[in-house]
Amino acid sequence: MGDYLRIQEMLKEGEVYAGVILGKNGDPDYHLVLLADEASDVSWPAASEWASMQEGALPTRRELALLFANQRESFDRVWYWSSEQHETRPQLVWGQNFASGIQTVYGRPFRGHARAIRRISGG
Repeated sequence: MGDYLRIQEMLKEGEVYAGVILGKNGDPDYHLVLLADEASDVSWPAASEWASMQEGALPTRRELALLFANQRESFDRVWYWSSEQHETRPQLVWGQNFASGIQTVYGRPFRGHARAIRRISGG
């Protein structure tokens, strides 16, 4: 409970605590925070740049899955970009549909939505 209260105190206006991402392959656990703003009708390069301007990052696929589970009400029921390119086809990028929950890939020029996140260390 102590970590949760510490994280709540660190939230900036409009930010929402989304939960803990468990570390894999020796990486430490961390807390996921959803930033307030949203970008719409943006290509993947524009979404990545927008997230950086928010002092955040696009979420990974795992982070999008946690956001779908814990903060679905904070999203429109549309498709959102991740930070992850397809493993063998780098012209494609993964994303999450917040209507159905499906993760799929689209080409970088596709115009989707974006939310930025930040990560706070500690488990």
